[in-house]
Amino acid sequence: MPFYGGAELATVYENAQDEDYGLVASNVAEPQIMAGLMEGAARKDSDLLIQMSAGACRFAGNGDAEDGLRAMGNYIDVVADQYDIGVFLNMDHQTDMDFIDMQVETAIPSSIMIDASHEDFEENVARSKEVVQKTEAADEEILVEAELGQIKGVEDEIVAEEAFYTDPGQAVEFVDRTGCDLLAISVGTQHGVAKGKDLDLKPDLASDISQALADHGLDTPLVLHGSSGLQSDQLSDFMGRGIAKVNKDTRYQYEFTRTLADLYTDHIDEIIPPEGVADERDTFYNGVDWSPNKDVFDPRVGGRNVRERIADVHAGLTEVSGSAGQSIFPQ
Repeated sequence: MPFYGGAELATVYENAQDEDYGLVASNVAEPQIMAGLMEGAARKDSDLLIQMSAGACRFAGNGDAEDGLRAMGNYIDVVADQYDIGVFLNMDHQTDMDFIDMQVETAIPSSIMIDASHEDFEENVARSKEVVQKTEAADEEILVEAELGQIKGVEDEIVAEEAFYTDPGQAVEFVDRTGCDLLAISVGTQHGVAKGKDLDLKPDLASDISQALADHGLDTPLVLHGSSGLQSDQLSDFMGRGIAKVNKDTRYQYEFTRTLADLYTDHIDEIIPPEGVADERDTFYNGVDWSPNKDVFDPRVGGRNVRERIADVHAGLTEVSGSAGQSIFPQ
């Protein structure tokens, strides 16, 4: 299926709300994780929402965020055509208005998350509304996600030492004044490495926010950030409480590195010369009998392992979030 835009993504969220499931939004910075996500989502007939932060775009673009977005956007567009699911791109935790302008002009993303949650309420409203107005003037529909409340931890350039839970009444005012399409809320999750057992989660607060919005005629999908440390039962409990988008990043980062670490640890003697053999990489060990094993050190070997592991992880997450079997696109 093609790489889709905001109009189709809005339909996916509508279906998610109707069927009480969440779309797992998965952050990437390079192609191996991206390819694994597509394979895992397709295996479970789940639509896929890929995410990129500004930092990930800079990494992909050799320091230039705009180049990185164009390169990765093209990759998604080409490879997504191999699969019979809907594939989308959300720009995560955006703060640079100039970069947002480029995103709107090129219409590469399906949605943009403006993060002004670190500002006071009025400034958050003003910046979020500004992005909504930018997208409304665009030729292609692009959804806007905003955030109210503060999630503890580090996400790209955003650092928060403490968490501030989202107030249902403020949520209603915020959505009404900004016109945002989705609202990220703070209910006790945490960015980065966190353990669900250590978090002060308030799933009932998500229900209260969703109900408060509905009571005012605002059928706004809610977003759960910082979910990587949640256990399956904790994550599943948030489904049906208005949560239609669940963010995952740290889990994939760990799986990427752990998969490569396992491979190279298991075959360390085929990569690192044994004791007594000089580490003569410049001559590629021409003067000794030992040589490294290309069947192990070829980057494509580790890359395939990463893709397979990410596919397995994401396939499992679609079951937990309920999106498995829910693709709205014809097979």
